[in-house]
Amino acid sequence: MAEVTAALVKELRERTGAGMMDCKRALGETACDMEAAVDWLRKKGLAAAAKKAGRVAADGLVSVATRGAAGAVVEVNSETDFVARNELFQAFVRTVATLAVTGNGDVEALKQMPYPGTGRTIAEELTELVGRIGENLVLRRVARLAVGKGLVSSYMHNSLAPGLGKIGVLVALESEASGEAVETLGRQLAMHVAAANPQFLDTGSVSASALDRERAILREQARGSGKSDAIVERMVEGRLRKFYEETVLLEQIFVVDGESRVSKVVEAAAKTAGKPVRVAGFVRFALGEGVEKPPSDFAAEVGAQLKS
Repeated sequence: MAEVTAALVKELRERTGAGMMDCKRALGETACDMEAAVDWLRKKGLAAAAKKAGRVAADGLVSVATRGAAGAVVEVNSETDFVARNELFQAFVRTVATLAVTGNGDVEALKQMPYPGTGRTIAEELTELVGRIGENLVLRRVARLAVGKGLVSSYMHNSLAPGLGKIGVLVALESEASGEAVETLGRQLAMHVAAANPQFLDTGSVSASALDRERAILREQARGSGKSDAIVERMVEGRLRKFYEETVLLEQIFVVDGESRVSKVVEAAAKTAGKPVRVAGFVRFALGEGVEKPPSDFAAEVGAQLKS
């Protein structure tokens, strides 16, 4: 019987993206026939995909893609950061983002779109990828922005490869103007959003629940001053300005120059462009935000791998 060598395991892992122990087992089951081992892994991987689906996936990649007046950002999660460097995984995430530009921003609808060159849907291709890589993979969310006239700019922070990274941003600018002034504004605003993490576009878009919550906190703080209720209410309204400056995009201080308000930066760009410019929307995806990941004991995980 042919010997399962480290070189064979390495080759099979590079070809399939499967785990080391899975590759070793596949070679053992197929008498080290490389092609048969590839097929064995794919078959076993598809069968095991449902079992892997219960594992927490909080790592992975965010990807952005734009096409003129439309853009999309997607997040595809994996169990470990190691998978983010897998070329198969990167190609999948990048392709999904490109397809999402023509979608409607609904993640379930995106999953049912055809995946190019496979005869499978995106969801089916993801299941195929689970089998090849050996981890639970989740197409978690997608957002799409589009304007009638204007452009959608993007920015990727902590970029691992073109269009792929940890924080992805889209900014939609509505304008009949074109050229360097608008393009520069879009690019810089996307960078600002990545850094400043605004929660709302303008003061009018701040939700009533968010305002009520902030007022309650500020009111409790102001009452500690011993002032009358009337003065406390004035103090609360005055301190709301700070809240807006921290959470509302157009009220924030522009991170590029550290002194101008974003709304003034937009006005200046419109003046340079010769036509009005309006920020129509923005989206910011940070990898794994909102996913509760249980603490792990890395040493114990390595020990378990060695024992197996």
